[in-house]
Amino acid sequence: MKPSPWLPLLCAAACANGPSSRPSADRNQAAQQQGGLGIPVQYEKLSNGLKVVLSPDHTSPVAVVGVYYGIGFRIEPRDRTGFAHLFEHMMFQGSQNLGKLQFIKLVQSNGGILNGSTRFDFTNYFEVVPSNTVQTMLWAESDPNNAVLVVAGDIDPAQVLSRVKQYFEAIPRQEIPARPDISEPRQDQEKRVSQDDKLATRPALAFAYHVPPRNTPEWYAMGILREILAGGRDSLLYQELVQKRGLTGEVDGGINELGNQFNIQGPTLLDFYLFHDKDKPADDILAAADGQIEKLRSAPVDAATLSRAKVKIRARFYDQLDAFSGFGKADLLAAYALFDDAPQKINGILDEFQKVTPELLQKTAQEWLRKTNRTILVVNPGAPAKSASAGGAQ
Repeated sequence: MKPSPWLPLLCAAACANGPSSRPSADRNQAAQQQGGLGIPVQYEKLSNGLKVVLSPDHTSPVAVVGVYYGIGFRIEPRDRTGFAHLFEHMMFQGSQNLGKLQFIKLVQSNGGILNGSTRFDFTNYFEVVPSNTVQTMLWAESDPNNAVLVVAGDIDPAQVLSRVKQYFEAIPRQEIPARPDISEPRQDQEKRVSQDDKLATRPALAFAYHVPPRNTPEWYAMGILREILAGGRDSLLYQELVQKRGLTGEVDGGINELGNQFNIQGPTLLDFYLFHDKDKPADDILAAADGQIEKLRSAPVDAATLSRAKVKIRARFYDQLDAFSGFGKADLLAAYALFDDAPQKINGILDEFQKVTPELLQKTAQEWLRKTNRTILVVNPGAPAKSASAGGAQ
């Protein structure tokens, strides 16, 4: 499936009728405040190993129910790729509780929306529903193993936890196969790949760097480097490649193009990509980009540049949390439970970015943005370029 920013979701649940469930007491919220952003997080583990994350938010009578399984397409067996995505779709075909397509009808008939996706490190299913239907969704979802169940929104954590135990705790724990070693050695030589695409009408260029391990200071610094280099029209690469030299009309990049920096376990890449005209050689574009990257490796950034990048990261992070009636927050809670066994870390993400100094930024750039740590992909078009009048009315 497509990454979450492009999921075709309509927040019909926000318009649904029905009473809002309210907490019976404030004791849970007082115990669950984890500092930083102050997002309430209650983390439980059932006797069968199921991880449960509860996060109340009574802003609107809507709740998110998500199940995240610790299996993605990254570790599929050789010559059997595509199975994780296949099984994602198979699980919509019915379960012990509901027949084929009945789950979809159940969610939609209650004014909710649903979707699922297969990513590098997990497969997920989620529903955004009126909060008075959470119990029904829990019953419908109660088939899982090797999973995190997250319920966020207008909920009473004590009531929800009671229902979770009722529906999920009797499910027997299943043996989980040993996870293969997918760690990668330090890259010490630049790699270059050229690909001919007979359907492409314009050349394309991409270059990617290995990223530091998750949750390290350098990992946060890498996120800021991405912001400085490709975070909008004031970024170094946009100003140099688009505004100054006219080598391309757009340049973009990120850590984990199927999601965001936070919902991937790794190893992963920071990649940059662009399309360009045939009279603009890829080597010229790469040389211009390298000039901007070397600025970050040769000297610490000034305070104003670093401060602006942190502000933009903070703004984007808030957007992620609020996306799709709270699904973005639920997504991050599930990821931090699945990968780090610590969903409360969501409250400290911005604090960690704030700790990044110009010196750490330069040190990270020197090690991780070196040419010998990257792979370059050049795509050569094989299709003729479309004329200005192509596609017009006849």
